[in-house]
Amino acid sequence: MKVTERRQLARLNLRTPLRFRALGVTSDKTEHFTEALNVSRGGFFFASSAPLQVGMPIEATLRMPAEVTGNSAQEMRCTARVVHVRNEPYGDGRIGFGAEIEKFQAVPAPTQDRWAV
Repeated sequence: MKVTERRQLARLNLRTPLRFRALGVTSDKTEHFTEALNVSRGGFFFASSAPLQVGMPIEATLRMPAEVTGNSAQEMRCTARVVHVRNEPYGDGRIGFGAEIEKFQAVPAPTQDRWAV
């Protein structure tokens, strides 16, 4: 069966830091840290062990690369919705999730790098 590509925006295969938490799940307020494996202005794909399902809203913060913003790389906060789950596990037990961005805003530049270890 041939899969039809539904994306309207070009997806960039690059890794960028990602923090997210599920919205509307009262039992889980956990903030998860991972990385987006590919991004576009309309969505991103990431791997996580979080118990997410299709349709679930999430709040995420990620560093959007210059190729997506049109300017310099910029940290963005967004609300997104899980639109697909790839159940093949990664070697560490995580599975893949595709999220569609519903709205986003730039995060003011911090005085120090939040992603530094």
